[in-house]
Amino acid sequence: MHLTELLTRYPQQPVQGVPDWMLGFFKRQSISFADGLTDVQTNVCWFQSRNFTIDLRLPQAKYQVPAKPLSACSSEELQVLANYEGWEALCRWEDELLSWHTDTSFQLHNRWPEPAVLKRIGNCMIEFAPSGAYVEDWRLQCSRPGALIGLRLLEERDRDSGEVHHRGGGLIVCGEHAALVLGRSQALEGETPLPDQLRQHADDPQWLSRAFNFETSVAQGSLQDGFTVTLSTRAERLGQALIPLHGFEREADGKHLVQTLVIGGKARERRFVIDTLEPQVSFAQGTGFTPDAAQWYERESPTLSRYLQSLV
Repeated sequence: MHLTELLTRYPQQPVQGVPDWMLGFFKRQSISFADGLTDVQTNVCWFQSRNFTIDLRLPQAKYQVPAKPLSACSSEELQVLANYEGWEALCRWEDELLSWHTDTSFQLHNRWPEPAVLKRIGNCMIEFAPSGAYVEDWRLQCSRPGALIGLRLLEERDRDSGEVHHRGGGLIVCGEHAALVLGRSQALEGETPLPDQLRQHADDPQWLSRAFNFETSVAQGSLQDGFTVTLSTRAERLGQALIPLHGFEREADGKHLVQTLVIGGKARERRFVIDTLEPQVSFAQGTGFTPDAAQWYERESPTLSRYLQSLV
């Protein structure tokens, strides 16, 4: 079954979840710290489903590792890859605070432990750290109205041998954008940060294979034509299809999906738990004015609108 058929036949939305204004694909405009310094260069992507988040953080494009297999990467490029960040986690919206738990992460320690105080106006969502350590400016990315799909990955395994290739992760589709996380099949031992572990095991091919058996990818496209990877923790995935959009079957309980696909000539199964399957969400850039604010905006528009533009 294709994902579009799945949406048509079995649409569903959870009773609880984040507010509608938080849904979709946001890119970070800036992060400002308590010491007065600001970063506007790091590529940071936030995909939000009803009850879970996908996050990707990469250096500037010129400092990213070019598209190539892991085996072709130099020791310096491996160190760059080891500092990439990508994760998926369940989230909870409570008392105007968003917090995350039960994560699947490329990094071995939590680099962002604070919950988020969030407020959105227009396409701008501002995140405050409760400690006052930083504030982030996020911008909703443009998309025509379209589907919101949130599927949390339980595991991916070989259909014949039963070997598990990935545990944990998820897929979020929001209109013209999509993101995928595939967790490691085996957790790495210890709590030492990943870049430090890499220095200890850089000459161990088996360790490298386990450590980098993880993916967080962001893609653009459509449910009709597919999604192409534009950013990824795995350099060789750039320009490839994010995920096949067919091969899905809903299990009898109505809560799980199984996708059958072929990777490297071998049949595999991915088993997902459904967060949401919504055929049409607006992903609107605006949040609206109160009547008094609308009158003020119109009255003062000669000066307010002189240099207006849409920033995403």
